[in-house]
Amino acid sequence: MINVIFEDNHLIVVNKKATELVQGDITGDEPLLEKVRTYLKIKYDKPGNVFVGLPHRLDRPTSGVVVFTKTSKALSRMNDVFRERTVQKTYWAVVKNKPQETEGLLVNYLKKSEEKNKSYIEKNDNNGAKYADLRYRLIGSSGGFHLLEVSPKTGRHHQIRLQLSAMGSAIKGDLKYGSDLANKDGSIHLHARKIEFIHPVKKEPVSFEAQVPNEKLWNAFRKLL
Repeated sequence: MINVIFEDNHLIVVNKKATELVQGDITGDEPLLEKVRTYLKIKYDKPGNVFVGLPHRLDRPTSGVVVFTKTSKALSRMNDVFRERTVQKTYWAVVKNKPQETEGLLVNYLKKSEEKNKSYIEKNDNNGAKYADLRYRLIGSSGGFHLLEVSPKTGRHHQIRLQLSAMGSAIKGDLKYGSDLANKDGSIHLHARKIEFIHPVKKEPVSFEAQVPNEKLWNAFRKLL
């Protein structure tokens, strides 16, 4: 069952569960893309193949808002939106170590290792490293953990996970980037909270928010907001 946030003739916006694949991989697990396709096929009783476009992705252990398109025209235009960086994303991240500053700008050069599916910080843009920046601010604390609101300006591989870890504030459950303990379900406490952009067909500003997972720590922070 998928959690639909919004749907019109051009877009369908879904709240992805943590540990859910967005797109198929070698595991063979059913991805959210196919679940959306099945949902549309059944809802509209469509014969044959149903078109579903995927202009962006979320890491498997991350939860939150994902935009799919229902037409090839909408997909082409949404690809332009992401390529031109006219989309604004807001994430929530739960970290164990409180940042020294309650808000700030993080700037690094990141390089992805395809072999390890992991990114690393480089001193400069040598060796193919790419510029990355994000803003964060502390918005609450509970049970020895801290909730950060994160707004990335670039969209690099594992950018938020790596840059927060490099600051000394690894995301809860993220063993790959410095968390000392895994979450039992394999998730990490990173949630794509909101996405804002100009609708690809209607040309109007749109904004979509995804509720955090129904989980003890997320629920504790939900009460603070």
